[in-house]
Amino acid sequence: MPVWSLDPITPKFSKVSPLAGFKRLFSKESLVNFAKGIAKIGLVSTAIWVAVWPERDRLDAIVFTDVSQILPATIAVAVRVFIAVLALMFLFGAADFAYQKWRWFQKQKMTVREVKDEYKQQEGDPTIKAKLRQIRLQRSRRRMMAQVPDATVVITNPTHYAVALKYEAGMPAPLCLAKGVDALALRIRETARGADVPIVENRPLARALYASVEIDQEIPAEHYKAVAEVIGFVMRLRDRRRRRAR
Repeated sequence: MPVWSLDPITPKFSKVSPLAGFKRLFSKESLVNFAKGIAKIGLVSTAIWVAVWPERDRLDAIVFTDVSQILPATIAVAVRVFIAVLALMFLFGAADFAYQKWRWFQKQKMTVREVKDEYKQQEGDPTIKAKLRQIRLQRSRRRMMAQVPDATVVITNPTHYAVALKYEAGMPAPLCLAKGVDALALRIRETARGADVPIVENRPLARALYASVEIDQEIPAEHYKAVAEVIGFVMRLRDRRRRRAR
């Protein structure tokens, strides 16, 4: 069903802007095109003058020349004018082509602001990404610290490194629940003490475990023996405490 509407033919005065028209009229591109038009007129006039001026005496004498000689003389002058104009227009066209190519490359270049905006669109805002990384790191550390009370033992350096391991019967290998250096290692030790988790000092093993195992991963096979000795020691210590408590 057709719909009648006067909107397409309704004048929109917002589109009629004298200021916008003035800007277009005296824009850099318009001024360049105006200059090129003036240059073309000047070049063509110069070419005609250069071609015709040497023949001025000959042209003046045409009125007294036989009719049969007028056409060849006119053709000769016309050919000279045509060649001169064609040569100059070719040079002008080559120069204009070089200018348009340069302008195109200039338009393709982006400002520093445009480069930053494009990077933000493609890769995301670096500030927001850094904030998100910080939030993820904080959440990961909170989750890691929440696992420390479940550890079987914390192996320390004793002050610079701390690695919390968990092992229960039936597990294929001990699991790393938390690890840290310096201030984070201190927090792990303090949390372990508060949860009555045994802390064992073994400098080379603590450093090796910190470098070779990630959170929530099983320890590498090359550390099985050393870790088994530590966990065995902790287990025997617990058994002694239980027997004393009885």
